Amino acid sequence: MKKLGFILTAIFALLVAVYFFLSPPGDEFVEKDLYSQIIERGFINVGVNPNSKPFAYYDSSGDLKGYDIDLANKIAGYIFRENPQVKFVPISPSNRLIKASTGDVDIVISTVTITPLRQEVVNFSLPYDHAGQAVLVKSNSSIKTLSDLSGNIVGVIFGTTAEKNMQALVPTAKVLGFKSYDEAYKALKLGKINAITSDDTILSSYAINDNEIKLLPKRYSYEPYGIAFKKGDSTVKLKEILDFAIRDLQKQNYIYKLRQKWNVL
Repeated sequence: MKKLGFILTAIFALLVAVYFFLSPPGDEFVEKDLYSQIIERGFINVGVNPNSKPFAYYDSSGDLKGYDIDLANKIAGYIFRENPQVKFVPISPSNRLIKASTGDVDIVISTVTITPLRQEVVNFSLPYDHAGQAVLVKSNSSIKTLSDLSGNIVGVIFGTTAEKNMQALVPTAKVLGFKSYDEAYKALKLGKINAITSDDTILSSYAINDNEIKLLPKRYSYEPYGIAFKKGDSTVKLKEILDFAIRDLQKQNYIYKLRQKWNVL
């Protein structure tokens, strides 16, 4: 009986193996090309941070405006031959890579710095712009240089490269995290923190609109911005189109025009 049971089990295993060998994999095992899905769907889902003026924000009418919004609409023109449609999905610095890596959004355009560590999690387009890490303080602050941050409370935004950079550059600074730039800005105004460090492209807008704060002149890093999206074979075609679009827009000097339009320093 034991021998018969062994033989039957072996035959069953062999039949299963033959079935899977001869049968083509079902659709559930094949990851569909993302570009094709976008075309079939008729619109592209773009993750943007609506709390990052001048890159993305809601105006008084409740409409999304900003550098990232204009860029996303322009990129969509390269993806769709006719009638490009964009659906904007609110994301934050702390969840933007998760949203991109899981495919919750097709792409993320949200001042995402390209780093080797992040490239392990998501794929990136070619860099389309760049920033430098800067420090924002009150106009009457005694903080003049990076070394002056030692012992002071420095605000950073969760999910940005600024936190790690600050810990490396000034390990004696007391780093305090915030969910949004506006929260950090309010904390600076109320004296709860002594400075904010992040990309100059974002912090400059606060300094421009408030003469009680200022941006220190020196930059402490080079932060290339890329469009983030899911890793894998399903995004190969999409990356080709995104890279082509960026090269073409750079030839047209479009990024420079965007900086001028939205007063990005």
